[in-house]
Amino acid sequence: MSASLFLRLGSVKDVARFKEHLDSLHLSIPCDDQLMSGLESPLLRPLINGELKIGNRIAVQPMEGWDGTLEGNPSESTLRRWQRFGRSGAKLIWGGEAVAVSHEGRANPNQLVIAAHTQKGLAQLRAALIEEHRRTTGSDDALLIGLQLTHSGRFSHPIAYKRSEARIVYRHPILDRRQNLPPDYPLLTDAEIGVIIEDFHRAAEMAWNLGFDFVDIKHCHGYLAHEFLSAHTREGCYGGSFENRTRFLREVVQGIRSLAPRLGIGVRLSAFDSVPFRPAPASTLTGKPAQGVPEMLERMLPYRWGFGVNPLNPTEADLSETVRFLSLLEELGIKLVNLTAGSPYYNPHIQRPAWYPPSDGYQPPEDPLVGVARQMDATHRLKQQFPNLLVVGSAYSYLQEFLPYVAQAAVRQGWVDVVGLGRMVLTYPELLWDASHDQTIQRKRICRTFSDCTTAPRNGLPSGCYPLDSYYRDSKMAERLAALKRR
Repeated sequence: MSASLFLRLGSVKDVARFKEHLDSLHLSIPCDDQLMSGLESPLLRPLINGELKIGNRIAVQPMEGWDGTLEGNPSESTLRRWQRFGRSGAKLIWGGEAVAVSHEGRANPNQLVIAAHTQKGLAQLRAALIEEHRRTTGSDDALLIGLQLTHSGRFSHPIAYKRSEARIVYRHPILDRRQNLPPDYPLLTDAEIGVIIEDFHRAAEMAWNLGFDFVDIKHCHGYLAHEFLSAHTREGCYGGSFENRTRFLREVVQGIRSLAPRLGIGVRLSAFDSVPFRPAPASTLTGKPAQGVPEMLERMLPYRWGFGVNPLNPTEADLSETVRFLSLLEELGIKLVNLTAGSPYYNPHIQRPAWYPPSDGYQPPEDPLVGVARQMDATHRLKQQFPNLLVVGSAYSYLQEFLPYVAQAAVRQGWVDVVGLGRMVLTYPELLWDASHDQTIQRKRICRTFSDCTTAPRNGLPSGCYPLDSYYRDSKMAERLAALKRR
């Protein structure tokens, strides 16, 4: 079905019609008819899980800004974004953004790095966030701030955004071809993996010394730790069996507990994946992104290069190993879990449903609401099986005006503990704070998933909301982006 045949969500005028639209798509997404505010709002209820105390049910998701210095320090733009994280009123800051544990592991040459020479800059980001949070909420009580630690693995571009320095765990028959990696491209050795694990240990200890409450060992979106989970074809102690494919996590956790025993640990996990998608061949005729189609051959079944996928039909989720992974987190004493899906590099409609594709993407092969419902349903099912885990949900931004109504219902009905906001924070960080305080929702600031926040970094520019945020809209960067899009 062409994306032009989907109902654009911005044309749906009220909650009743939104719910009718969900019914027409046969989707189960919880949605309240009215918003509650103040002490009655489920979004403002504190969350206590053992020693973990979070003041409300709103979280800021980690996002790469592409605006740090070449040395890995924050810039003025980075500082402004973290101030907006604080202004959101969220009591859970899940990392602010992905911070590389080494120069080699950066996803782009402007990604933040945690190292001796960047400690002062990272401390300034945290302090600025807290100051703005106090200004918005009146207190930093029960504010939990984490730092997402990452190594970008096969998507490492530390020197130039068009120069891949891929660090791969195994050979992927589709992604290797897309990245022009020859058949003899070297895999990470066990010794090299050991060095990366030590980088995570060092980074976590540094995060604790900087005052962060927890670190996220990033296991999502195709980056290194996530790739370990699908290393079915790798030989040796980091591939093959489930025990081997989760060895990286266990060894990282063990070292962190030794060096910083009081530091909290969380995991952001792609709960399920899918095969890579590509634009249908028609895109070469129109000059515009065509509808996405799965890129797979019959000879690739059973599919052995995914995690949380049905090996006989890898466009479908299979949560059996995801359940095993969450059980492992419980065994390791990890309670903070942030669930997402897929990867922005090869199936963005799975990872972040949107109406408009990024420049290197494709038109959605399904109504984006289907992608929202898919992630929400998986999160709901996993939360039911793991009531003692503190679960953050993702994929809410496409809901636009109806996000507060769905978020409130999802928390109230126990589908999720905390609602995480990503792209929406770039343009309207206070959305859920306003909604839960009986403030008028500012429709002109609501993210419409134009995807410029992705198109810009795909072309070497900082990520931001170029259509709606005047800081970006009125900048020289916006002129460059517009020229790139015209071209």
